[in-house]
Amino acid sequence: MTTETLDKSPVAFTPERLARAQEFIRHYPEGKQKSAILPILHLAQEQWGWMPAEAMDYVAGLLDIQPIEVYEVATFYTMFHVEPVGKHVIEICRTGPCCVLGYEGIRDHLCQKLDIEVGGTSADGQFTLKEVECLAACGMGPVFQIREQYHTHLTLERVDAILDEYRHQQ
Repeated sequence: MTTETLDKSPVAFTPERLARAQEFIRHYPEGKQKSAILPILHLAQEQWGWMPAEAMDYVAGLLDIQPIEVYEVATFYTMFHVEPVGKHVIEICRTGPCCVLGYEGIRDHLCQKLDIEVGGTSADGQFTLKEVECLAACGMGPVFQIREQYHTHLTLERVDAILDEYRHQQ
């Protein structure tokens, strides 16, 4: 995709993010710029909060690859959100050790407290709840993460306090 085509895109990186993306691309030899796809997808999600099709098309243009190549990566990795999500995405571990330590009660409490089902977003747009595979904190479960911040040894009271804390963030 040419610079002119990128300029006409309905979405575009901020100048700072574009400079970072170009820096990632420069780390790879000509013709191998696709190798920068993961960090650039992270930049896109940081900017838009999720990965709309227009953002994936824009990333494809930056990398001079086909949009389907970006879609394949974005839909393969669960860390990328290809549908709108809340301001805070709660990713709760659902694997064995967390199950034994009470994950189901924590999950059910989150669903009740936020009035959503797993995969849903609260009516105020603040929270999306997702179940994920192991977060590699097995000795500290049950555990969830919000924006890569782990919250461990969860109890119903701790969950309520954490939700209140995130609700009041700007």
